[in-house]
Amino acid sequence: MIAETIKILLVDDREDNLMSMEVVLEKQGYAFSKATSGRDALKILLKEDDFSLILLDVKMPLMDGYETAELIYQREKLRNIPVIFITGQDYEEAAVFKGYQAGAVDYIRKPFNPQILRSKVAVFAELHKKNQLLKQQEEKLKVINDDLLKLNQQLENRVKERTLELENLNEELKELNMAKDKILSVISHDLRNPITALMASSEKLNRDIEVLGEQEVKKYSSIIYTTSNRILTQLNELVEWAKKQRKKSSFSPKRVKLLEGINEALELLKTNASHKKIELKNDIAADVYVKADVFMLRSILQNIVTNAIKFTPDGGAITFTAMPVENMIEVCVQDTGVGMSEEIRDTLFSTSSSYSISGTNNEQGSGLGLLLVRDFVAQHGGNITVESEIKKGTCFKFTIPAN
Repeated sequence: MIAETIKILLVDDREDNLMSMEVVLEKQGYAFSKATSGRDALKILLKEDDFSLILLDVKMPLMDGYETAELIYQREKLRNIPVIFITGQDYEEAAVFKGYQAGAVDYIRKPFNPQILRSKVAVFAELHKKNQLLKQQEEKLKVINDDLLKLNQQLENRVKERTLELENLNEELKELNMAKDKILSVISHDLRNPITALMASSEKLNRDIEVLGEQEVKKYSSIIYTTSNRILTQLNELVEWAKKQRKKSSFSPKRVKLLEGINEALELLKTNASHKKIELKNDIAADVYVKADVFMLRSILQNIVTNAIKFTPDGGAITFTAMPVENMIEVCVQDTGVGMSEEIRDTLFSTSSSYSISGTNNEQGSGLGLLLVRDFVAQHGGNITVESEIKKGTCFKFTIPAN
């Protein structure tokens, strides 16, 4: 507990001055000890060292305030007691400097202003209370830290005992989580955008049905019908693919005409692109064939294109080209979007990256889509790279076996 009483030592060779200080401060609830000389003050301090403050007169016979303060601070136990000098002298620079050298923390000039005296003493009294509180807290923290160290050692021992068992369990959980993340990511990236197109078309019909012409109603209803069927087909394929994931037999490459594979992947994204007036330009030659898992190829393309649409301004373009590289085909998906910084590009394919594929506006996602793209490309024996320039666009290049 913090001591409720603040002890103050008053030192002055004149009794009337001591009485004046006590009268001014007595209503504050302080406890006082009084000395009429520096020697008397030292005698008191030899017996009691728990004072909160010393008010010390500078000009005293035999031993002045400076000498007294120097002797007080020679004792280790007394060095933390603040001393305020009471002086009738002018504040000459040399005198002030000498006082601070002796250990003073402040000066009060005679005749003192009662309000100033009370205020300054109150500051040091409050400081003393807080210091006492800090000491108590430090002692409590030391006890707590000792207990925590013991507890931590016990926990470390228990953790070591369980490590081997948990490592095996963690490996199994990692495999299950990876399969789950792949499935969730595919569903999220491959179906979110066509569902957005459905919502936009249905909202348009619902809101403007009374003012839309017959041809416009047919157009939007056709979008809804066609997109719904494609979503259903793709969802059924996702279910089958998820079953294969559990059996670890999901990779089924076959001969694919690249032009048609890309067009099929773009079907569910055309509506989103059209909303932003983004042109999807498939410049792949008709005689280019690859050996690819149809589902994985579609997911690779839809992930990349979805992000390209997202970060390409209205009226932009996304272009698809391909060229042979040894026994592989290198596919380039080039957009006219906002591009990305070198910092993002360097960490884009790491497991710690949470940036969306083409993002430079700090928009973040799960990062699963890009990790999935990297994984699917790797399963085909290919690799994926990115070239980008701020405000000029991004090109994702990935290789896939030629057929």
